[in-house]
Amino acid sequence: MPDKKVENYDVIVIGGGAAGMTAAIYAGRARLSTLLIEKTLMGGLATYTNEIENYPGFPEGTNGEELMKLFERQMKKFNVKTKLADVRQVDLNGDTKIVKTLRTDYHAKAVVIATGGKPRLTGAKGEEKFLFGRGISFCATCDAAYYTDKEVLVVGSGDAAIEEAIFLSRFAKKIYISVIHDEGIMDANKVAQEQAMKNEKLHFIWNTVVDEFVGEEHLEKVMLKNVKTGEKIPVKVDGCFLFIGYLPNTEIFRGMVDISDRGYIITDENMQTNIPGVYAVGDVREKALRQVSTAVGDGAVAGYMAERYIEETNVFQREFKEYTGMQLVMCYDPTDAVSREKLAIVEGFAKENPGIKLSKIDVYKGKSMAKRLGVEGDPCLVVMNGGYVDYTIPLSELSEDMLRHLKEDKAANL
Repeated sequence: MPDKKVENYDVIVIGGGAAGMTAAIYAGRARLSTLLIEKTLMGGLATYTNEIENYPGFPEGTNGEELMKLFERQMKKFNVKTKLADVRQVDLNGDTKIVKTLRTDYHAKAVVIATGGKPRLTGAKGEEKFLFGRGISFCATCDAAYYTDKEVLVVGSGDAAIEEAIFLSRFAKKIYISVIHDEGIMDANKVAQEQAMKNEKLHFIWNTVVDEFVGEEHLEKVMLKNVKTGEKIPVKVDGCFLFIGYLPNTEIFRGMVDISDRGYIITDENMQTNIPGVYAVGDVREKALRQVSTAVGDGAVAGYMAERYIEETNVFQREFKEYTGMQLVMCYDPTDAVSREKLAIVEGFAKENPGIKLSKIDVYKGKSMAKRLGVEGDPCLVVMNGGYVDYTIPLSELSEDMLRHLKEDKAANL
């Protein structure tokens, strides 16, 4: 096989849903060379949503496909390149991140993981025919209004299933709920169970699973099967909501980024994973609410943080790694009295000794630059030579005599 082609970018976004496109918009607008790689369809699951009424800025509601096309237009306005390809492997450690497809290895300084996920399906006969706008839905918040005064079936009994069924009852006139357990047993929290049992619009069908989805162009009927007797139970409905789990697309990232027991990528509030320069956004991230609006928020934060990370990397290289002489790095907190006192001493020493470079890091504003030096972020003095850290001195131990010894050591090494 011939050598693979290599392309270099500042930022690579893996996944073209709402979260991924938003991250790409922010990165592109910051004039970072940005590539978005999507496996199948730009827009992700939101593309298949008939009606979105809770996305700000659209008082009359909007169609998921139309909204995602607007996202894509805005992304291309900022010169984001797109590639339809399947990401097969990644190497996210190190300063250069590598994203591998069949024919090309893409190198980047920062990566945003926006691979989303997919709802768990029942596997019943006829299911594939009614996915994506033809009767089977996965988001009551998104599609409830479409079923106003209609009859629907909810499959599942966990928190999502029961809470979404209660939400659906504001719109639909009748909601059937297929529960695999014996009568009265659900997997949802007690508060949701109590509310559901009191709701006159909710009708439970116990000990059942889906056997078949039936209809012509649109779903018309769901055949349930009693798991104990084998009896087939036809339920005539206008739509069906599946809430039997969600499968995040995280397989290729396992062993690199931290992943929860449920398979979602763990991040902090800045969308940062455990690997510097690698972010996760949208449905693939461990969080409470998965909606287009929260995906946009995730993407905005990740795009902004990727820009900051790259700029910080450039400053770090220029300010610290490329300097060949002796350097003192004062990691200080301007709100701390000891930090202010020691900073004045170090600044005075640096003024008297211009051959020793002094750099300052305000750890109150952020600790990421200090962490690049191997410091957790507590105020201290870092002593460097030739771009490498020799040792650190806690500010509580720092004195003028200690600084004089540093000067003597420098002279002795010349």
